[in-house]
Amino acid sequence: MKWALFGLTIFINYLTASTELNLTLNEEFNMKNHAYKVLTLKEWEQAQASKKIITKLDEKDGFVHLSTASQLSATIELYFSKENKVVLLQLDHSQIQNSLEYEPPAPPANRKGTFPHYYGELDIKAVAKVWNLDRGAFQIPIEVLLQAEQGSIENK
Repeated sequence: MKWALFGLTIFINYLTASTELNLTLNEEFNMKNHAYKVLTLKEWEQAQASKKIITKLDEKDGFVHLSTASQLSATIELYFSKENKVVLLQLDHSQIQNSLEYEPPAPPANRKGTFPHYYGELDIKAVAKVWNLDRGAFQIPIEVLLQAEQGSIENK
């Protein structure tokens, strides 16, 4: 019963998020889309209003910070631990690939590997799928966890 309620919550949240977007989003999870953006609710509202996905940190650093599926848990824990709700965006790789670079973390801190950084204005039309995540461990959608299990696609 708990899993059924969890699934229903994700479904309802997805419907709410996609309705708010007022865009046509892909309804199926796409394993080829391996770049994600996590936003606070306020940042998501701003993105919907402006049709651009950018945060104050992104503006300061000169690129849009993204994460792969395998990096999401640490990203959420490090940068969103005080939030009760966040929005997880899966980005359409075909729409962002030309402006996507894999680089060491910025700022360097204690994270290893390379991270996807988007250079340019990230249009909200590049969003393939939206999830609203609630604190309670910010349960990452099963599709994303499965993608993470298959290994990182970094530098491909």
